[in-house]
Amino acid sequence: MINSRIRSFAFAGIEARPVWVEVQISSGLPAFLIVGLPDKAVAEARERVRASLTSMGMALPAKRIVINLVPADIPKEGSHFDLPIALALLCAMEVLPYEEVARFAALGELSLDGRLNPVAGVLSASIEASALSLGLICPAMQAQEALCGGDIAILGAPTLLALINHFTGLQALTPPVFSEMEPVPADKPLPDLSEIKGMETGRRALEIAAAGGHSILLSGPPGAGKSMLAARLPSLLPDLTQRESLDVSRIYSAAGLLKDGRPVRRPPFRDPHHSATLPALVGGGNKARPGEISLADHGVLFLDELPEFSRSALEALRQPLETGRVSIARAALHVTYPARFQLIAAMNPCRCGYLGDASKECRKAPRCGEDYMARLSGPLLDRIDIHVAMQPFVPLDYLSGPSGESSAPVAQRVAIARQRQYARQDGVKNAQATLEQMPVTDAAQTLAQKVATRFRFSARGYTRMLRVARTIADLAGETEIQSPHIAEAATFRLRSGQD
Repeated sequence: MINSRIRSFAFAGIEARPVWVEVQISSGLPAFLIVGLPDKAVAEARERVRASLTSMGMALPAKRIVINLVPADIPKEGSHFDLPIALALLCAMEVLPYEEVARFAALGELSLDGRLNPVAGVLSASIEASALSLGLICPAMQAQEALCGGDIAILGAPTLLALINHFTGLQALTPPVFSEMEPVPADKPLPDLSEIKGMETGRRALEIAAAGGHSILLSGPPGAGKSMLAARLPSLLPDLTQRESLDVSRIYSAAGLLKDGRPVRRPPFRDPHHSATLPALVGGGNKARPGEISLADHGVLFLDELPEFSRSALEALRQPLETGRVSIARAALHVTYPARFQLIAAMNPCRCGYLGDASKECRKAPRCGEDYMARLSGPLLDRIDIHVAMQPFVPLDYLSGPSGESSAPVAQRVAIARQRQYARQDGVKNAQATLEQMPVTDAAQTLAQKVATRFRFSARGYTRMLRVARTIADLAGETEIQSPHIAEAATFRLRSGQD
């Protein structure tokens, strides 16, 4: 006989799977058992629940208590099962009215004194609870996060005792009210383009990449300004749309990285070190957590010193760059994470970095450059929309040159170009647009075909050239792709070494 049961959730990636927490209290030797494929954190819930009840002057009955997590064939991980287990037990002990509690799903971690601690996945749980027509009980500090998941009843409680008082009518919890919060303030102001002098080609390429969401590779000698230029891309990007914000916030919620329950408003910028492992970059590990490419969803992934990353990690980027998602397969788990990121990469032309400079290049030139470029496969480079060869840094030119245009006017042009794309392509950036969504004049079409034939572009390369040209046209306010747009896009498509 089941005495009570409460809804909770098990997580697979960013998806929340409904789970019943069933409680049976029966005669027999005193015991407290948790079954249903619990991991170590779930099994330890019995001690946290027991201690929480003891701190309130309550005790479990001296009977056989069995907690069953249904369905039993899905692995249950995480401390968020503490709260539903405690509530189901209190209902079975007739401390709480079961009919009232059963209208809610619950998740939360218990401290030994009964406080509720934050857990990962509240936003996804709220979305699934809305689909089940249930309310959600969660820690008080995550109530705002839960409200982003749908128009459902939310109970944000600071302690287990506060929940008991609420359901027994002693003291009602105040329902949280959604407030349009400001984005989490940055630790420091974003770097501005005005700090860059010269680099006109690089600045133009960065503006195009920002406007269309295109991937970009900056190549040049040490100190040419590659990293400096890449660091200013976030200052050109517009805020996330409401849909994009929800998508990104779900990923950060699942990873436990959502600060103060605030939804992510700005495009994320991730810059892992080149020593990052394959699971760190694409996701995985024991619990198949999201990797850097998923944490950069609808944002920027900056890979400095691109050839220094492991070959396996770089090759793993090929599929996500094309499909916008990554699937992590394990023997007992299969998880798919979104990965619609904008790649910006930087590299030296060779290991010493001075290939082409007779006064500085090593004695292995040009073989050293060929060997260094061989670390990057052709299919990976083919998936990068824009290739920019940076010129060597000249200190006198930098000191005497005028300051460049600041980020604000460039960001305004980028925002206008994005609006044109979203209106034309139903919220899709040019970097993911199809050929049917890119009107082109006959002259431009002929030129594009000649360029593709002359330089032997692949079908992917041809499409990506047209996408860049479409962004250039959007920045110019043109409704159709014209020949000058194709010509400029072709110069960014050609890689070093192509004649």
